[in-house]
Amino acid sequence: MTMKLKIDGKKIFIRKLKISDAKDLYKNVKDKEVTKWTANIPCPYPKDGAVKFIRKTHYKTKKKKGYAFGIILKEQNKLIGVVDIIRIDWKNKNAELGYWIGKKYWNKGLTTEAIKLILKFAFKQLKLHKVYANLFEKNIGSKKVLEKSGFKLEGKFKEARFKHNKWQNELKYGILAKYSKQQ
Repeated sequence: MTMKLKIDGKKIFIRKLKISDAKDLYKNVKDKEVTKWTANIPCPYPKDGAVKFIRKTHYKTKKKKGYAFGIILKEQNKLIGVVDIIRIDWKNKNAELGYWIGKKYWNKGLTTEAIKLILKFAFKQLKLHKVYANLFEKNIGSKKVLEKSGFKLEGKFKEARFKHNKWQNELKYGILAKYSKQQ
């Protein structure tokens, strides 16, 4: 089966990242507001970080360890964020969802649309049973996006991550294939 690495939505589409996306990726992710509640994106974001990240995603895709997609705004045909499926556990058919989008694209429904598109990929193409997401408890925007996408809160982990020089509570959300509207 050939893996479809471009999926169309209404306002956006998601596709495999290209080295030529590095400039737009860097421009969006270097914003402190974007990285504020991410667990793994460094702040400040290094100039060469985008190219290294894209190359790493190509390696992970080749090894079937993860799939990262650029979120492309149709009207401008440019990258505005990233959505990915990582930490794939093939035996148990589950994986973690990650995402971020440039600040000027917040509150427009674009992240929710990107998540729904990647869930379609995860459940239909990868045949996963479950997708989960971890986020900081104070990340209200992310909670709303996940809930709009059909995820349910599964647990709260007290002081699970150290960020902003203090311990942060982490929430775990999940969705099963049978409850996804993407089936």
